Amino acid sequence: MTFPKQHFIRFFLLSLLISCNSPQKARIKVESDSRSISKTYKEPVFTTDNRLEKIKGITPQMHALIEEHAKGRHIPGVAYGIVVDTNLVIASAKGLLDISNEIPATTSSAFRIASMSKSFTAMAIMKLRDEGKLSLSDPAAKYIPEMGVLEYLTADSPDIDIENLMTMTAGFPEDNPWGDRQLNETDQMLMDLLTDGISFSNPPSYTFEYSNTGYALLGNIISRVSGIPYQQYIKENILMPLGMKHTYWEYTNIPKEQLAIGYRWEDDQLKLEPMLHDGSYGAMGGLITSIEDFSKYVSFHLSAWPPRSDPDKGPVKRSTLREMHTPQFPYLNTKATDFNNKPCATVSGYGYGLGIHTNCNGLKLVRHGGALPGFGSNYVFYPDYGVGIMAFGNLTYTAPWPLKKIEKLLFETLELEPRKLPISDILRARQQQVERLIKEWSPELEQDLLAENFYMDKSRKHRMAEAEEIFNSAGTVLDTEEITPYNQLRGSYKINTEKGVIDVFFTLTPEKEAKLQQLTLSFEPNSQKK
Repeated sequence: MTFPKQHFIRFFLLSLLISCNSPQKARIKVESDSRSISKTYKEPVFTTDNRLEKIKGITPQMHALIEEHAKGRHIPGVAYGIVVDTNLVIASAKGLLDISNEIPATTSSAFRIASMSKSFTAMAIMKLRDEGKLSLSDPAAKYIPEMGVLEYLTADSPDIDIENLMTMTAGFPEDNPWGDRQLNETDQMLMDLLTDGISFSNPPSYTFEYSNTGYALLGNIISRVSGIPYQQYIKENILMPLGMKHTYWEYTNIPKEQLAIGYRWEDDQLKLEPMLHDGSYGAMGGLITSIEDFSKYVSFHLSAWPPRSDPDKGPVKRSTLREMHTPQFPYLNTKATDFNNKPCATVSGYGYGLGIHTNCNGLKLVRHGGALPGFGSNYVFYPDYGVGIMAFGNLTYTAPWPLKKIEKLLFETLELEPRKLPISDILRARQQQVERLIKEWSPELEQDLLAENFYMDKSRKHRMAEAEEIFNSAGTVLDTEEITPYNQLRGSYKINTEKGVIDVFFTLTPEKEAKLQQLTLSFEPNSQKK
């Protein structure tokens, strides 16, 4: 997609400024069944969809990357997969689940996925929100009275609300690896932690800091609001509806031939890590699942994109999933690199149980890792491409894959293409009128096309003179390209000429009969083209 540099910078900085300074408070949503829905909206589509065939073709390369990575990091066993929409296109494993019993890893093996569990907890909160049983802006103490005794750092600290817990902005300190060892603690221990007093590292709503404790408290809220243990609520309302029948909270419930045993690498050898039972901190990292089961969860997240009018099949609405995929406290990482390790600034932030990143090339990914004693896991999905990847390993705090090499394989070797937004009927019609306007400046056309502000912002005389100068410099018009839409009411197109390219950018008003409110012409001579 081509976008004039000046417009890209303007919209990028504006959106970044707004998102950084205006964290949204998502409240109870009420949607009417009688709302009017557009019959002309065209959702983004794949112009040529050969993703399945392309990705199937890299199976050997994918396995070689995983195998080399696991060997270099002494990971006993790894299972991995790639999802395209609802299809688990690649699924394989290598190494051992259990070294002493020589049990091989498979795609049905059950690995502890640690903090990848957080998005399940967040989804459960969002489901309760959608059902009107809580609001994200509710003070957490409304559901956990024990939080009412906390000693805040400052007098102007806002009360910790549910969204603070979800976005890790409650002011709690980063608690890795301490939080990992609390997995099997009781609810009483969690409440004692509150009544004894929590040490804050920041005031609430001030900044992001990773907190396992915040997600343990979310699990407690789910239990209190639903009236059943959060593990049961998530199983009945998320896992079972998605067909995840082989996903567990307690490792003793898993057949031994399926359970991955955790190890650490120490003194040049693999040593057993203790297996932790389920407990009050399970909401932050207790789930145990397989590639085959987890692929259904990734597919569900991918199903949220693009926005469309198809029936929602749940277990939560597509719009709710997209809300989870939205960073609440984004920041600009100027030192980030792309999959070729070239500098590529990235806007990153934490949503609801998920990390969201968009890099300088416009590649958006949603992800989360997981790490507990004995295990390391990751998943990433690319909403615009309908592709998700995941990998689980049984070595302490060790990523089970070389992600940048996999991304290079997907987006450089395969040259996967994202969905593209079709041209809306009004944008296409207005493009034709704009083409006539900048050549003819017909009063009759102006009356039909132009918004009231158009000549207030720049006089007709100056607009005509500017267009005339550009066309005189450009020479003979060779052809006009189709408009590239940025949304339903904004886009740009190119006019190829004898001496260069005229770039035309325009945007329409929010009126029912959307009219032209802004028009920019710029000329790039052939001598300046790269």
